[in-house]
Amino acid sequence: MKKQICLFLALSMLTISAMARTVYSDYYKDLPVDVKPVEEFSIPSRTVDIRDFGAKGDGITLATEAIQTAIDRLSADGGGHIVFPQGIWLTGPFELKSNIGLHLERNSVIYFSPDKELYVDPNPKAGRVRACISAQRVRNIAITGDGTIDGNGAQWRPVKRMKVSDVEWRRFKNMGGVERQDGSLWYPWELKSGYADIADTPEKQEKKRNDIFRINNCENILLSGVTFQNAPKFHVHPFNSRNLIIDGITVRCPWNAQNGDAIDLSDCHQALVVNCIVDAGDDGICMKSSDFKKNALINGCEDILIQDNTVYHAHGGFVIGSEDVCGMNRIVVRDCTFSGTDIGLRFKSGVGRGGKTGDIYISGIIMTDILSAAISFQCDYADRPAGFKESDIVTPKKMEKIPEFTDIHISDVICRGATTAIAASGLQGQNCVHDITVTDCTFVYTKTATDIDSSTADVKLTNVKLIKDEKRQ
Repeated sequence: MKKQICLFLALSMLTISAMARTVYSDYYKDLPVDVKPVEEFSIPSRTVDIRDFGAKGDGITLATEAIQTAIDRLSADGGGHIVFPQGIWLTGPFELKSNIGLHLERNSVIYFSPDKELYVDPNPKAGRVRACISAQRVRNIAITGDGTIDGNGAQWRPVKRMKVSDVEWRRFKNMGGVERQDGSLWYPWELKSGYADIADTPEKQEKKRNDIFRINNCENILLSGVTFQNAPKFHVHPFNSRNLIIDGITVRCPWNAQNGDAIDLSDCHQALVVNCIVDAGDDGICMKSSDFKKNALINGCEDILIQDNTVYHAHGGFVIGSEDVCGMNRIVVRDCTFSGTDIGLRFKSGVGRGGKTGDIYISGIIMTDILSAAISFQCDYADRPAGFKESDIVTPKKMEKIPEFTDIHISDVICRGATTAIAASGLQGQNCVHDITVTDCTFVYTKTATDIDSSTADVKLTNVKLIKDEKRQ
């Protein structure tokens, strides 16, 4: 039976590879700007079963060593696919190598252990713990299938009292933990589970939180079909990498999960994000770019196509920022639905973390029940992490790395239900928001049609319908 499963999977992998040339190329038709398409790559069809390396899907036996051994041996042999059958595969962090694919069958759950000590990075200079799944400077990696990857994030995340009900608050307190700021903030510290803490204080431990999938300087990545859920921090976070296909994944966590970003592309080139479903605690589909790295494979975000995705709760459906230092170029977002997000299209940055955009085209966006603005440009953004105080904000000493949102074109948006249709403000004396066009759109809003600071932001509206819903205030 196991040989039959492996043969079927190998044939399926070959079929997917053959289809990629036609299916993914179809997305690049009729684009408003030339976007360099993703390139086909393959992983050897060799297939192994994780159970053959001693792993047990019983939800009790720690499978970390078995998983890493399977990855290392298969990669050394030239690569292939590791199959995770139905079961709960309890594990600590592991690292992918070149030419490795993980395939999660239906009802298969890779469940990351609540034991924080497993994630401690042996590098004394590391500010964070190891990501659940990591990879560095490798090529040709994939995670596919119908299964789930669970980061067990409740063991790591602080919780703001204002964001949970009385019932939920009692559940968190029943885990143990400590309260801070007059009971307005809860940290998972000295939990009743008995697992050891890994820092001197809950505040320091909070800063060590990890991502589920965090890779850097990698090339040729495929994520397809799987569910990423309940991350300690971010869920899917590739950075300084190129040629990524993210197709049909689901990303989910509680709406109030602190820093629970779903899909963050940080300094990535040639990426395709399609057919995904997001319901997350922070940004939905987000583009970021940090400071220039001399030895990085990629700097900045370029040649990215985002299409046919649905975002439910998120701080923003599609987001650029807050870091965009090395710039954003040739990004197309089209035919997506945002339902219940805080902001629909969100562009946010600040002095010291800004860069320049160019050739950004967004069209065919459907929005419903947007909590704040359907479209928002903000140039004075500052992080407000758990435990934040307004006095913590540091005013930049130099006016450098100033955000410049420009050459952004938004069209064919229909929004039913937003507090404000369009909000935009730049910085006095700086050309931060200019050459923005909003064309052929309809917004039904409840309070404010536009909140555009004309002295700092240049946003041109053409054939835009702004309709106030008098029955909803």
